[in-house]
Amino acid sequence: MTTSRRAEHLVLTGVLTAEQAAQTVAGILAEQRDDGAIPWFRGHHLDPWDHTEAAMALDAAGEHEAAARAYAWLAEHQNADGSWYAAYHDGDADQVTDRGRETNFSAYAAVGVWHHYLSTGDEAFLDRMWPVVYAAVEFVLGLQQPGGQIGWKREPDGTAVEDALLTGSSSVHHALRCALAIAEEREEPQPDWELALGALAHAVRHHPERFLDKDRYSMDWYYPVLGGAVTGEAAKERIASRWDEFVVPGLGVRCVLPNPWVTGGESCELALALWAAGESDRALEILQSVRHLRADDGMYWTGYVFEGERAMWPEERTTWTAGSLLLAVAALGGDEATVAVFGGERLPSGLVRPGECCGAL
Repeated sequence: MTTSRRAEHLVLTGVLTAEQAAQTVAGILAEQRDDGAIPWFRGHHLDPWDHTEAAMALDAAGEHEAAARAYAWLAEHQNADGSWYAAYHDGDADQVTDRGRETNFSAYAAVGVWHHYLSTGDEAFLDRMWPVVYAAVEFVLGLQQPGGQIGWKREPDGTAVEDALLTGSSSVHHALRCALAIAEEREEPQPDWELALGALAHAVRHHPERFLDKDRYSMDWYYPVLGGAVTGEAAKERIASRWDEFVVPGLGVRCVLPNPWVTGGESCELALALWAAGESDRALEILQSVRHLRADDGMYWTGYVFEGERAMWPEERTTWTAGSLLLAVAALGGDEATVAVFGGERLPSGLVRPGECCGAL
């Protein structure tokens, strides 16, 4: 089946036609290396989180063989402690450009693996990747703090950084739910993971003081919703509370206040969070607002400065920006695997320790 036929379901009014979707998918495929690595763009670096995001977009588009090669790259380049390095030059494992090992980056493999399995039903793939996911989760939980939050990385010398990021911990929350779903599918219960997930969810929901103050960044605003820790009316209230600060009508979502800079990745992630919170109409509006970031080759500019010189900045079109848009479109379009992974209705929710419901931990 051609890329055009595979991408026919990635059609959304005012966002993508079938032809445009196929062009975007082809753009990501063109950046993928022969060894399966998906860098930001050729000649730039790869990080494990964005590599996985792009692989998930390929699965959503029906490009399962290419996605499987991306996960094989992860398996081949995992460190002995279960982590990955923060950055590799253009996917070349011999050219590590950042030897920090970030918990968020390492955890996200579980989200991609679960998404690929739901997309393909490939049990052999799940068997191969289970040791990878298990080791990654154990690495991540090795940095969980007494308050439930996740320390954000280990330094190159192995020193644990105990400071936690709300965005990173919210993403880890999502990853732990997917890892537990994999464990359930394999009938290999992980009660310690369930307790860790419950403690993490409690911290994200109720204890902002346990995280570094990054509330100028839009990701700290919407990621507790996108990561599934904050749901229902609480999710809607959280989004409404800072909407006017971060959303620029007709252009997208600011990355950081007060900078006059909207970014495609944050905009598409907000759209996913809105969809997960039951706000599909607003999610569609956000996706329609970033059409101006689409380049002639079907990829998407990272961001746009809307004051002063009014220009695309930086001058790069990244696989992860395109990937985030395709995943948001897939969710709104009802793609079963993407809905299951980001909707989260069937994902495990973890175990709550006594007292957590009342704010004690």
